[in-house]
Amino acid sequence: MNRKELIDALATKTGSTKADADRNIAALIDIITTTLKKGDNIALVGFGTFEVRKRAARNGRNPATGAALKIKASKAPAFKAGATLKAAVNGGKK
Repeated sequence: MNRKELIDALATKTGSTKADADRNIAALIDIITTTLKKGDNIALVGFGTFEVRKRAARNGRNPATGAALKIKASKAPAFKAGATLKAAVNGGKK
């Protein structure tokens, strides 16, 4: 499902306009992005948790040349699915 399909589905499910659904999705993405930039987590009980994971500096290799290189430490956004979402995807109920 892409963004347009998500907008259509949200508008249909809520009985709102596509423009309203688009604004709501844009606002949600902005809130999640801003919260993660601050280093905070977002926990939606039953759905999952958006969090920032720290990756340590490490040594790597250039796959084309095989030359060793240093990879800097970084932060990566991550999503950890909740039990209810996992159960729904696997066909069960929690």
